[in-house]
Amino acid sequence: MALKALFLNCTLKKSPEISNTRALIDKAAALYRDLGVETEIIRVVDHDVFFGVASDMGEGDAWPEILERVKACNILVISSPIWFGVRGSVAQMVIERLDGTYGEGDPETGQYPLYDKVAGVIITGNEDGAHNVAAHTLFNLTHLGCTVPPNADCYWVGDAGPGPSYIKAGGDRHLYTNRTVRYMVHNTTFMARLLSEHPIPTNLARLDEEARKVSR
Repeated sequence: MALKALFLNCTLKKSPEISNTRALIDKAAALYRDLGVETEIIRVVDHDVFFGVASDMGEGDAWPEILERVKACNILVISSPIWFGVRGSVAQMVIERLDGTYGEGDPETGQYPLYDKVAGVIITGNEDGAHNVAAHTLFNLTHLGCTVPPNADCYWVGDAGPGPSYIKAGGDRHLYTNRTVRYMVHNTTFMARLLSEHPIPTNLARLDEEARKVSR
């Protein structure tokens, strides 16, 4: 079975406006395809995703369709610009919407839908904050069930303050970014293949019951 990597591009810019985050995503996507991994890119702001913490916020909410693609992927890469030193508002909204999957545990094991999926993160910005965005986003995804391998983040940041971003600044030639995008792609691919052959066996439902017995 072919693996699939899904990128959620959390740029604040609607299509067809140029997205620096998309430029770095394209580099990662090409590397995934070289490894035989299928790729899909969704620019979240092009869809009418409602604010909330449920998987379906009612009529007109575009999130349920995106969530089905999340559930169908093996590798989930949240891709966000940096704003004021933290992840952008679209990325925050995506994490908030993924919170709804806590209530969709497997009937037998209790595992959340993101179990056995591998997480990665791509970040662009012309100011500091890449480590903040990576740390919080990857940690959030582990709580939702994702597995995070080593070196699962890739970022580019320019000089402090206003200035050219990834594309205009020639970020595609930046050694550190070119190195870490390869680390991320190869490590997430390896982990996804491992999990596809050896799914996590933890029975959360049974452990919940054990915890209840000693918590009364």
